[in-house]
Amino acid sequence: MELSYQQWIAVCAAGFGIGLGKGGLPGLGNLAIAVCALVFPARVSVGLLLPVLMAADVVAVWVYRRDARWPIILKLLPWTLLGVGVGALVFGSISDRTVEVLIGVILLSMTGLHFLRTAFQREETALPAPDSSTVFRAGTGLVGGFATMIANAAGPVAALYLIFLRLPKIAFIGTLAWFFLIVNWSKLPIMIGMGIVSVESMKVSSAAMIFAVVGVLAARGIIGKIPQRLFEWLIWIFVVGAGFQLLL
Repeated sequence: MELSYQQWIAVCAAGFGIGLGKGGLPGLGNLAIAVCALVFPARVSVGLLLPVLMAADVVAVWVYRRDARWPIILKLLPWTLLGVGVGALVFGSISDRTVEVLIGVILLSMTGLHFLRTAFQREETALPAPDSSTVFRAGTGLVGGFATMIANAAGPVAALYLIFLRLPKIAFIGTLAWFFLIVNWSKLPIMIGMGIVSVESMKVSSAAMIFAVVGVLAARGIIGKIPQRLFEWLIWIFVVGAGFQLLL
């Protein structure tokens, strides 16, 4: 795989962004997806980022290994894996351009979900617990599984579900870390079988993995040094712009 220096910068920056996102900085996972989708063909970008996400998941799980809420994971996981299967069927039968459009739509949708999540997070009144609703849980899992298979972009879906459950911050991050470790590693055989992840793509992904690991470990320190509100607005403005760019 012959890459230009701009593509190398993009994939390594995406790896660092993925690590920061896994370490608790909101929005950076989607930012990484947007960067790679703009400088690589759609299928290539998805294949390059999956091993990077997997490496970041491993480090995030190590950092938050005692903080997951397993009953929540076990209830949501079957529906998410079913959504992954549906996404795999669709992904294998559509063109690169259609994948680009889907990634753009998913990015914009996930951005909308992020702000919906933020609105509920700031709401002081009690929210109904959706964990008791099979329909809500099934819908969240199916949409999240489809989004992660098509675009590696299910983070805001799962995060929105956990926000409704009012998890403490550390439990929130730990539960997401374990959940996506299982989901992303389950996608690997499918991606290899479809030729989206290959020996050649892994040569590029391995470089980005290093930056992803550094990003996870650096996330907590960075959070405390950057004005959070300004930081989030800049990220989401970029993501929205990249999403519209992919649609055009």
